[in-house]
This record gives sequence, C-alpha cells and structure tokens, in this order.
Amino acid sequence: MNSTEESAVRKTGVQLILKDYQLVLALAFAIEQINKNPSLLHNLTLGFDIYDVQFRGWPLFLNPFIWLFGKYESPNYSCMRDRRSIAVLTGPSAIISDQIGTLLGIYRYPQLHPLLKSIQFQNPSGDQVIFDEKKKLESEYDIMNIWNFPEGLELAVKVGMFSPYAPHVNQPSLSENMVEWAIESTEIPHSVCSESCDPGIRKSPQEGMAACCFDCTPCPENEIANGTIKEYCVRCEDHQYANTQRNQCLLRVASFLAFGDPLGIALACIALCFSMLTVAVFGMFLKHQDTAIFKANTWALSYNLLISLIFCFLCSLLFLGGPNTVTCILQQITFGVVFTVAVSTVLTKTVTVVLSFKATSPGRRMSWLLASGAPNFIIPICTLIQATLCGLWLGTSPPFVDTDVHSEHGQVIILCNKGSLTAFYCVLGYLGFLALTSFTVAFLARNLPDTFNEAKFLTFSMLVFCSVWLTFLPFYHSAKGKVMVAEEVFSILASGAGLLGCIFAPKCDIILVMPNKNSLHGFRDEKH
Repeated sequence: MNSTEESAVRKTGVQLILKDYQLVLALAFAIEQINKNPSLLHNLTLGFDIYDVQFRGWPLFLNPFIWLFGKYESPNYSCMRDRRSIAVLTGPSAIISDQIGTLLGIYRYPQLHPLLKSIQFQNPSGDQVIFDEKKKLESEYDIMNIWNFPEGLELAVKVGMFSPYAPHVNQPSLSENMVEWAIESTEIPHSVCSESCDPGIRKSPQEGMAACCFDCTPCPENEIANGTIKEYCVRCEDHQYANTQRNQCLLRVASFLAFGDPLGIALACIALCFSMLTVAVFGMFLKHQDTAIFKANTWALSYNLLISLIFCFLCSLLFLGGPNTVTCILQQITFGVVFTVAVSTVLTKTVTVVLSFKATSPGRRMSWLLASGAPNFIIPICTLIQATLCGLWLGTSPPFVDTDVHSEHGQVIILCNKGSLTAFYCVLGYLGFLALTSFTVAFLARNLPDTFNEAKFLTFSMLVFCSVWLTFLPFYHSAKGKVMVAEEVFSILASGAGLLGCIFAPKCDIILVMPNKNSLHGFRDEKH
C-alpha cells in the first residue's frame, strides 16, 4: 500500500482490511488473465467495479444505487451508456447480501453468493442446501392432500414430503393413513381396470381406454409371453418349441424313422420277411428247375425278377435310420433302378408270352423275333433310360438331408428332401408308364391258351402295382414327417409283394400242393 492509498484511508476514516484487499487483487489478476486468452471468451472483455459497503443504514444502499444507475440521486434511470454489468458479488456477510439482494431482485440482476462455491451448505434460515453434480439444486417439497369432505371444505393437509437427503428407499415419505380418498375413506381403494394376464398370454390394449385396461390374448402356437415380456409374444427359435403354458421355449428332440421305433421295427420286419420269402422261392425254383412249370416260364427271366424283388424289399431299409447324404441319394436311385428292372422284366415276360403264341401262326417274323432273343433287350434299354433320368436328377438337384419342425410338437424330424419333386415324379412316372404298358399287353394276352395262365398272373401283378402307386400319390402329398417316409416304404413293400404273390404264388402252389400238374403227363391230362 503506497502513501497515496494511506492518505485516502485517513480521509475516509475507513479501516482497510488487508485480507479483502488481497482478494481484490486476486480477482483483478484472474480477469486480466481471462481477457488475455482469446480462446476463453470470443469477442468479450470482462471488467469489474468495486464499491465499499458500509455497515449502517442508508450508506448500505448508496454504492448499489451508484452501480445500478451511475448516480444514487436518480433511481430507475441509468446514466451508464457505454458499459453494463451482468452480475454482483455481494458483501461479506449474509445480512448485507440479503439486503442488497432484495434491491437487485427488483431489477433482475443475479447475485453470486460466496457460499455457492460449495455444493453443500446451510442457508441463512438454517436449511441444508445441496447441489447435484451439475450444480442444480435438489428440491425438497411437501406432499399435500386436499380434503373436500364435506364438499367445499378444500382443506390442504400435509400427508408427506420428498427430501433428496433422505435414504432412497424412503422417498417419498407418505403417511397413507392421512390421505383421504374420493370414497370418503382413508383406506386405499383397489382400482384395477383389467386383471393381470397369466403367463403365456399377452396384453392387448383396449382402444380408447386407459393404459391399465387391456384384453388377455393367448399367444399363437410356438410363441411365448413370460413374466418380463407380456405386451407381445416372442416366437421361439426353429430348434425350440413353446411349452404348454407358453411361457418358456424348450429344445426340440431330434426324431426320425429309426429302426428302434415301433413303426420302424414293423416295416423292417416286413421287409426282411418278404426278402427271405423271395429267397425261399428262388431256392425252390433252383431245386425244381427241371420241372415242366419252370421250363414253361423262361427260367432266366424268373431268376432275374426274383433277384430284383429281393433288392426291392431290401432297398426299403435305406429309408429307416438316421438320414445322411449318402443314404438320401441311395434311397431314390436304388428304388428307381431296381423297380425298373423288375417291371421291365415283367414286360419282357409278357411280350415273350405273346410272341410265343404268335410264332405258331404262319409267318416267320414272330418266330425270328422270339428266336433272336429280341425281348431280352427290353430290360437293359428300359433300365438305361431310368438310369439316365436318375443321373439328370443327381446332376441338377440331388436329394439332401432336411429338417421338419412343424409336423410333430416338440420334435425336429430329420428326413431326406427329394431335392427336385419334378425329377422324383419323372422317375415314378416312368415306372408307371412301364407298368401300364405291361398291364395293357398282359391284359390283351390274358385269353391266350397259356399252359399255366402266365398272362393272367402278369395282368394281376401289374394291376396291383399300379393301384399301390396311384394310391400312394395323394397320401404322400397330405402326409408329413415320419408318416410320409413310412408311406413310401409301405408302397415299396406292397408293390413288391404284389409282384411276388401274383406271379410266383400260383407256381409255388403247383410245385408244393399239386405236384401232379408239374409234369408233361399232367399237362396233357389237363389239356385233354
């Protein structure tokens, strides 16, 4: 402090407090540094005015008036045109700050209190004041209940309060027994528009009603609504399914037409029984190959038909058990080729029967065809055509392993997908064409004087074969899952059994039951 400042102090008679003077210097230094840094306040310059505050009546407001208007003699009119203050740092005590704040509030000037440097303090009235992290005041308020009974009373009663300083579990604090409801009682009324929905049922809002009003709608199949989600249903994944209550997704169990299933056991036993029966017939023909009935029925074709029937019955086993890529391909290829051999053999036998009787008529052409063995080319040609169709099938869209999650509840069925239904129906249609051709030729030759009625048996066998597969088609389209596989296996076994029974059962009957007919002498007796 220099001599000039000391003389000024003596003239005014005011004692200068050194600590306050240091604070003024610190303020001046801070503002000077802010103004020197252009990155802090763009196009703005801070300044400050310092006024002495007296601790007695009228002089208390002298300096604030000068600060507000430039002169204390002319209130409500500002003489300061070139500068304007934006805030006030008030006096050293709460009393002075409160008195000056009353004046500043009239002209809406903010007052920065020194206590605001802390986020927690007590105001002059003794109330605890706490600011949050963003320097915002956390309010404390009372909860009032308007008592209007009797009508018109309109008495405001404090029934609780909210305090940011109370523990979180106690916010707000409410005296429920002090609350008077519209039913003229302090007992809490039970107000529910709609009862809560059970698990597995979703809430459907009622149009035009409050949010608490809703309908309970059951979830669709394979969708759930649990305790956490009730506004809408959630679909289970493909490898999962909804339980009966439709509140939980469960894992599906892998399923296929296995050998251990009752249906699988039954089909496998039938296939093996027919295979062994065919082998027995084959053995019987070998044993009686020198008899008349055997010689009259082109033994080479009979052997070929029996062997193909054995493979027809055994190929049905490929449809049982866990599917894989190899078995899926072998199922259809083996079925198509082996049955083509069997049906084309029947066609060859039928043509042979017709040519045998036509050759007895005048003319050499029929005799030459029969002697040259031309009918025997039917089998390889027909089989080659079927093999070509199967090759095109494998080259364009081969069968593959697929899953079915819709046919059986709670299970994922593993099965073979045909790949191309068009190719499958082409293979099946070609078989049907061969069978229909054989049936037509055999039907036309049914009245020929055949020794052992071979043409009639061939007609019945093709009739059974065509009936089985014509019945198979509509059922195959309507069935799903394991039932569809079982129907295909059953059709294979039934059509094979039809060929075996209609063609070879009468011959076995003659060999075993009526051996007297299985000789040239018996044939002559029957003829005469």
